[in-house]
Amino acid sequence: MATRKRRAERREEPLSRERIVEAAIELLDVAGESGLTFRALAERLATGPGAIYWHVAGKDELLNAAADAVVAGAMPADTAGAAPREAIRALALAVFDAVDAHPWIGNDLSRAPAQSPMLRIFEHLGRQLQALGVPRAAQFTAVSALHSYILGSGGQNAANGRLRQFRDQGANRTEFIDAAAAAWADLDPDEYPFTRDVADQLREHDDRSEFLAGIDIILAGIAARWTPSGSAPS
Repeated sequence: MATRKRRAERREEPLSRERIVEAAIELLDVAGESGLTFRALAERLATGPGAIYWHVAGKDELLNAAADAVVAGAMPADTAGAAPREAIRALALAVFDAVDAHPWIGNDLSRAPAQSPMLRIFEHLGRQLQALGVPRAAQFTAVSALHSYILGSGGQNAANGRLRQFRDQGANRTEFIDAAAAAWADLDPDEYPFTRDVADQLREHDDRSEFLAGIDIILAGIAARWTPSGSAPS
């Protein structure tokens, strides 16, 4: 009876695109992309699939809208007073954390880089690089370097989401990384000398710190090549 009452209450709420997207995000977080069907979504919203199609044309549009909502919510609220470098780092970390919390976003960002979720990031990065003094002729290249790195990390974080599922089944991250590091250390020393040498670093690394280090490396390269001072941007 409690379930019927809850559904009846939800029916009294007007169905909107915003409610549909919110419910889709909840479903994606629980069941992943494969679990997002209009039948499951209709059940969650206590409505019929036809009513959902009135607001959303299909699954691809819904996935894009869900990813855009999460990315928009993760964008730093106010970077007006921040130095460009710190604004870029804040944005990059916000995207990293959003994908970590919602692993399915990584797949959507990789599939539709020209659509709205990534355009928000592209625009923000571009404005900050302009503030750094990167010349106009180099701005697209500089933004693309940062953009591609964040996009690729999003895909990697989506893979980390599968690792989280693995942990839920009884193995934690430390055990998983230790096993991978041990496998690296046991590789053929003639074929994989470098990989063997950094096996301990794999075991000790922190994902967020490594991600930010990559952002800093790219920013240092941009500064050395294109900014007026040639020094690391502040």
